[in-house]
Amino acid sequence: MAARVGVSPAQVQRIWAARGLKPHLIKTFKLSTDPNFDEKLIDVCGLYLNPPENAIVFCMDEKTSIQALDRSQPSLPMVRGRAETVTHDYKRNGTTTLFAALEVATGKVLGSCVPKHRHDEFLGFLKTIEKEVPKGLQIHLIVDNYATHKHSNVRAWLEKNPRFHLHFTPTSSSWLNLVERSKPQSKTETLH
Repeated sequence: MAARVGVSPAQVQRIWAARGLKPHLIKTFKLSTDPNFDEKLIDVCGLYLNPPENAIVFCMDEKTSIQALDRSQPSLPMVRGRAETVTHDYKRNGTTTLFAALEVATGKVLGSCVPKHRHDEFLGFLKTIEKEVPKGLQIHLIVDNYATHKHSNVRAWLEKNPRFHLHFTPTSSSWLNLVERSKPQSKTETLH
């Protein structure tokens, strides 16, 4: 562009910066095609705005394939005049899956790292939540539509544990789950 209009590249950058122009950035969106979008949206927002009495509401998600890395040498701590430093190389120690449940009312997070991401691990995390939540409270979990959450063994366990209530976000609407909002988001937004 600079050559075409006969100015320096720095001048083009200054003009763009002065006007807040960022032509290199693209924002995209995706429309949800979930046929139950409205009822799921109302259900989840209702939990946020008016949670049931004698209940606790969690936003829950999994982060899969997290690399477990060790630096080749210990880091040097931050001192006056120098930021913390770490080596550029590392040793891979496999991957892990993080299960996390954000308590909406307090911001407290329950978490667990496990080697795999199957319905068995999800059931294990549900049992962890059950141990942490006082017996007199109902447990409402906002989750996505991942097949693990709907597995027959999970459904059977939920039937035997009636204080658990799963609330599913609409398809392609992860923005509605608060625990997902705390992760770095792409420039994609989902609209209905």
